[in-house]
Amino acid sequence: MSVSRRNLLASATLAATPLPLPHGGHLHTGFERLAADGYAALGGGRVGVVTNPTGVTRDARHIVDVMHEDPRVRLTAVFGPEHGFRGTAQAGGSEGRYDDPATGLPVYDTYLKSGAPLADVFTASGVDTVVFDIQDVGARFYTYIWTLYDCMEAAALAGKRFVVLDRPNPVTGRSAAGPVLHEEFATFVGRKPIAQAHGMTVAELARLFDGEFLDTPVRLGTVEMTGWRRTDFHDASGLPWVPPSPNMPTPDTALVYSGTCMFEGTNLSEGRGTTRPFELLGAEGIDGRWAAAANEMGLPGVRFREAYFAPTFSKFQGRTVGGVQIHVHDRAAYDPVRTGIALLVTARKVWDGFAWRPDHWIDRLTGSDRVRTMIDAGAGPDEVTGAWQEELARFRAVRKKYLLYK
Repeated sequence: MSVSRRNLLASATLAATPLPLPHGGHLHTGFERLAADGYAALGGGRVGVVTNPTGVTRDARHIVDVMHEDPRVRLTAVFGPEHGFRGTAQAGGSEGRYDDPATGLPVYDTYLKSGAPLADVFTASGVDTVVFDIQDVGARFYTYIWTLYDCMEAAALAGKRFVVLDRPNPVTGRSAAGPVLHEEFATFVGRKPIAQAHGMTVAELARLFDGEFLDTPVRLGTVEMTGWRRTDFHDASGLPWVPPSPNMPTPDTALVYSGTCMFEGTNLSEGRGTTRPFELLGAEGIDGRWAAAANEMGLPGVRFREAYFAPTFSKFQGRTVGGVQIHVHDRAAYDPVRTGIALLVTARKVWDGFAWRPDHWIDRLTGSDRVRTMIDAGAGPDEVTGAWQEELARFRAVRKKYLLYK
C-alpha cells in the first residue's frame, strides 16, 4: 500500500473515531467532517487554505499536509496570516511569500492586506475556493478573526468561494461580554462592532460578518462541528492545543486574554517574554499592594498572587518587575473582561507610575476612549462595566441570529 493511500485511510479513520467527550458526545471538527465527506463541500476545483500552525488534526498533523497527500482534493496554495503559516514570526510579523519546503506549495502572505490588494493575491494564486481553518481564542482584538473578515471581503471581490472549517471557541461560547467597538476606532485589532469577548466560533463569526458587515456578499460555506456544546472549554474537546501565536502558549492564556490584553495599552508589562504571558502583569516599582487591592475586590472565580519576574523580551526586558499573577480557580464564574478592568483600576490606584501608552492603544483595544477616560476620572469597575451594557445587549441580539450551536 502506498504512503499516500495509508495516510488517506488513517485520515478517514481519524475523522470517524474522535475521542469521547466528558458529557458523553463526540466532537468532530469542521475539517474532520469535510474529510469524512470526501471534501464534497469544496465543490472540486483548485483550493487554497488560509491557516497557521493551529490547523491540525487530532493526531497533530497539519491539515495542509493531509490535504496535499489526498487525491480527493486539489490543494494548490496556502495563505499565511500574522505569525505565518508555519508560525515562525513573532507578533506584528509574517513569513512573506515563499514555497513551503514540506509540500512545495506556494505560500502567500495575507498579513496587513485587505480589500483589492488581497483580492489580487487570491486571483494571482489561481484558486477557485478559499478555505479558512485557524484556531481563534474568543477576543475581538485577536487578529485572526479580522484575517477571516478581510479574506471574506477579498474573496467576494475576486469572485472566489469561501469555506470556513469550524473549531471550538476554547473559552466557551456561553455569551458575549465587554464593550462593543465604536467604528471610528476600527483598526486591525477590531474592524467591526462586536463585543470584546464575542463568545462565537469562527464559522458563526463568518455568518455574522457576511450578514451584517460585508458590502459585497461572499459565496460562503461553513462546515460545522458536531459534539460541541457552548459551555465547553478547550479541555473538553479532546483536541491538541497548538499555540495560535507565540504568546498564547496554553488554554489558560486564552482564558484571561480578553481582559488582560488591555495592559498592552499601558506602560505595564502584560507578561510577554515570560512563560505566563497575560497571566503575569507588572512594572518596576510595583509591590504586594496591587495583589492585595485586587483580592479585596472579591472578583468571582479568581485570586491574585504577588509576583516578581524578569521578561526576556518586550517591556522591561531583562529587568525584574513586581506585579501579580492571575490564578483562575472557577472558570465558569470567572469574567475576564471585568477582571481586566478591575486590575487597571487597582493598578492606577496603588502605583503612581501608571500611564497609558501615548498612542492611546487602549482605545483601539477597548473600541472607544470610554475605558481610559472613565478610569482617569476615578470610576470603579462597576461603573466602567455598566457603561457598555446597552450596546452589549444590542450586540447579543444580533449575535443570536448567527449562532450554529444552541
